[in-house]
Amino acid sequence: MDDEAGMRHFLSRTLASRCKAVEVAPDCEAALALLEARHFDLVILDNVMQGRRGVDWLAEQRASGLFPPTILITAFADLETAIQALKAGASDFLLKPFRSNQILNAVARCLDRVRLERENHVLRHELRANSDHVLLRDRLIGSSAAIEEVRQIIARVAPLQSTILLTGQSGTGKEVAARMIHALSDRAARPFVPVNCAAIPADMVETELFGHLKGAFTGAHQNREGLFLNARGGTLFLDEIGELPLAIQAKLLRVLEDRRVWPLGSEREVGVDVRLLFATNSDLTRAVAEGRFRADLLYRINVLAIHMPPLAQRGGDILDLAHLFMAKLAQQLGMPPVDITDEVAASLAAYHWPGNVRELRNTIERALILGRFPPELSLPPVAAGATETLADLERRAVLAALAASNGDRDAAARRLGISRKTIDRRMAEWNGCPPARPPFTTRTGRRGAVGALPASGDRAVADAGDPAAASGGNHAPLVGEIRRSADHQGQQRPDRCPTVSGPYP
Repeated sequence: MDDEAGMRHFLSRTLASRCKAVEVAPDCEAALALLEARHFDLVILDNVMQGRRGVDWLAEQRASGLFPPTILITAFADLETAIQALKAGASDFLLKPFRSNQILNAVARCLDRVRLERENHVLRHELRANSDHVLLRDRLIGSSAAIEEVRQIIARVAPLQSTILLTGQSGTGKEVAARMIHALSDRAARPFVPVNCAAIPADMVETELFGHLKGAFTGAHQNREGLFLNARGGTLFLDEIGELPLAIQAKLLRVLEDRRVWPLGSEREVGVDVRLLFATNSDLTRAVAEGRFRADLLYRINVLAIHMPPLAQRGGDILDLAHLFMAKLAQQLGMPPVDITDEVAASLAAYHWPGNVRELRNTIERALILGRFPPELSLPPVAAGATETLADLERRAVLAALAASNGDRDAAARRLGISRKTIDRRMAEWNGCPPARPPFTTRTGRRGAVGALPASGDRAVADAGDPAAASGGNHAPLVGEIRRSADHQGQQRPDRCPTVSGPYP
């Protein structure tokens, strides 16, 4: 903004080839019209114009919400003018006449300073949020069918500008998926700003998201850009969107529609170019029915929903993640890694992981601190009224015995009253690599094989040959407390199994 046509032409010609867009204005009124129409990253302002001083106009605009850095230029410079320019909020000060390289260097300094300030603010916000950005920050680990489907959807939507809603239980990796979408988009070089809406106090949500001016409220000692402006050109990830207060939901809806934010205490809106990703672990449809979430906002953000599968549904991904966490956390904590034995691997694979990936990470960290996996790392007890197959009972009993024996298979076998080889065979089967089953010879000389668990009855191991031939063998039941079938209920329980030698457990 300069009242001299020659200076406007010089600045426009110098900056046009290096900037996305350059607009010129001969006076304050024309400059205000341009600022109301769109956002600018930088303002170059002449101090002495007809009827108005640049520093006075700048001070007024700063008070009303002008955020872009400003370079003040003047042909009449003295110390007092320089001090006034700094107080008014000028980022740099140039004395006329100046060469093209001088104005270009001043522009570069201002833009670099703004970029660094925004990056610093974003990094501080991430540290306060305590996000687990060291591990699994930008990629989804695993090769299960569930996670492969998520990868395929992300690959399709990442290059687009569509709003995405990520759903799933807490700890399933919604932020990791959001970072992956950002990394695969054309905004990858710009900021990714994660925001946990549930962690921001209700009275601070508006200023955190939209920013504020100095004096807008008690304690606002300086202007501050909100997270929307910090994410300009990049991606803003709003996690736990269902926890936003209703008043902020209404303002967020307006931002989604107009792509403009209104900082607290400002007299003007500021345009933002940002991609929005949302996440929730709650049922937003139910929240709408209960009046806790706006229906129009739900329809606006639910352009495409990506559901993150629970860890228990990801199969072999559990062990992949466990090994990754073990290596990374051992290095981070400076402690030797703990061996993930077959017994521990089976327990990890069988556990239902209500806390998902976050719980698995905590389990690995706890094992590193203790130097071993804790004994409670076993399958949880069955809920009241739940039904299990006999195979499930067998698996639970073996894994519980291994956990109680700290992974000692011999001790677990003695605890269950079975052979060590039986546990070895079962562990191999549950790890996905069933061993060959060579025939065995009974004491009577007949050849047989370990059979499958019977659907009902007393025995967990049966002879494929003559049942009577097994009575002299050494194959006790695998499961400790299996009730007899209904037609045997009420009868006296024998001290020894009638067909399998060894004490009844």
